Amino acid sequence: MSGAYTICTELRSYGPTGYEPRTDGVSGNDLGTDSYLTVKGPVEHEIEVKKSRFLCSIARVEDEGEAQAFIASVRKRYWDARHNCTAYVIGDHPRRERSNDDAEPAGTAGAPMLEVLRRRGLTDTVAVVTRYFGGVLLGAGGLVRAYGGAVSAALDQAVVVERQLVAVFEVGTDHARAGRLENDLRAAGHVVRDVRYTASGVCFDIGVPEAGVGAFEAWVAAASAGSAQVERSGTDHLDVPFAGR
Repeated sequence: MSGAYTICTELRSYGPTGYEPRTDGVSGNDLGTDSYLTVKGPVEHEIEVKKSRFLCSIARVEDEGEAQAFIASVRKRYWDARHNCTAYVIGDHPRRERSNDDAEPAGTAGAPMLEVLRRRGLTDTVAVVTRYFGGVLLGAGGLVRAYGGAVSAALDQAVVVERQLVAVFEVGTDHARAGRLENDLRAAGHVVRDVRYTASGVCFDIGVPEAGVGAFEAWVAAASAGSAQVERSGTDHLDVPFAGR
């Protein structure tokens, strides 16, 4: 059966009535091996410390090549700045971490930036802090606080998502029942992202956390009165909102 719909969840766990918010207070570092945290998209935020401007640019990346390309683009955009310090975390199990002080005193820029990413439990995330010197020396401790604070402030503005490993199911139904099934999916907390009709009917691709597979299959059977076909087709990662940052 070829996929026709792509469904993902906006909520967090699968229960008897569909996807429900996680309320266990889990932090990014407490997620299981099937989930990890990253930023949803790019963000920029600026702070000022004793007349020096610290502009933090953050982006989501898939590998070190993308991280380096983003760093190069920021350095090109802010070519006139005194420093463009960097930190990134890529992958999960194992994670690859890099930081660069860009001529600031060793350990005062890249390292505290990287520590913020670690503390937030983020991966596949790159941060560049651009400094425009304001004429006042900050000292080693001041630099550590400024660079780490710039990343923290930017992340407070970012949308953080949980990348959750899910089982992918293909659910097929005929044209007559497709509209009703779509409405039921939406009512249960699923988001219909795409649709394709075939000559024989309509097919939905649905991502379900492993712990909710049995409940989901039972839900489909009940919602379709046993008429829908359900077939597991593989696994994938889906973004779901994370409110525990």
